Amino acid sequence: MQETIWTLAIICIVLIIVSIVFKVAPQFQQDKDFSKLQIRVKTWWGMFVIFCFATLFNPKVSLFAIMILCYFALREYFSMMKTRKSDRRIFLWAYFMIPIHFYWIYIGWYGMFIVFIPVYVFLFLPLPRIIGKGTAGFLRSVSFTQWGLMLMVFGLSHLAYFPVATPEYGANLVLYLIILTQVNDVIQYLVSLYFGKHKLAPTANSYITWEGFIAGLIITTLTSYYIYPLLTPLDFTFGIISGILISVAGFFGSLTISVLKRDLLIGNTEKLEKLKDRYLNRIDSLAYTAPIFFHVIRYFFEFM
Repeated sequence: MQETIWTLAIICIVLIIVSIVFKVAPQFQQDKDFSKLQIRVKTWWGMFVIFCFATLFNPKVSLFAIMILCYFALREYFSMMKTRKSDRRIFLWAYFMIPIHFYWIYIGWYGMFIVFIPVYVFLFLPLPRIIGKGTAGFLRSVSFTQWGLMLMVFGLSHLAYFPVATPEYGANLVLYLIILTQVNDVIQYLVSLYFGKHKLAPTANSYITWEGFIAGLIITTLTSYYIYPLLTPLDFTFGIISGILISVAGFFGSLTISVLKRDLLIGNTEKLEKLKDRYLNRIDSLAYTAPIFFHVIRYFFEFM
């Protein structure tokens, strides 16, 4: 517990410094776009408060907060789609699945947690769309909804299952995961902004470059090396592997959701700009890093 308190105190100090820096920086470098980083900083403060409560007080607060985050992320995801009236019923059922899914986490039923959305919801979800609504646009609305549930609910909900899977280490593992994910995002963005010359996937994400990706990978791995003894029971090998894993997974998460947004909002530049300040830009990487890190640790370590 003492290590956790010290870690949270250091994070608080770093957040204060970073908040000041990115508040002042645009005044001196007006040609640079710091809006994405400012959004990230706001997200960090929210996560910091949540995990202070989750780590030091009651983990149920974290579970409820993550459930609400999933709801808003899914709603924002649906807002990108050109919908028909026939889609509203399936969206309503998708929202209804969120508290049910989190109930399995609350009672610790891992078997149902892991198959509920990928299997049962996948098989059930087309039915509300079929009954009385015809076939027009069926595949697009159903597949779009299922993609949203997998990314915004199933993926992110792994953050809530860590404390259930391992009450002793769960909250610290989540804190460790979030720190590395956010460090990776920021380093990728800053290095790409200042030093990047070779775009990695310009049609998907215009910010990230090869220089940013490699720098993010190195810095995230080094950060993992220094903090894994404080926050996790992992050994040296997995402390290093976790940094690499989270960096690569975070990159693919950010890239995937960038592609989704551009595909769904082709020709709607105004709406695409508005989404820069919303939830999807804040949790895109976590939708990938949370489930991948969870299952790798669960497979190799008995404490999960």
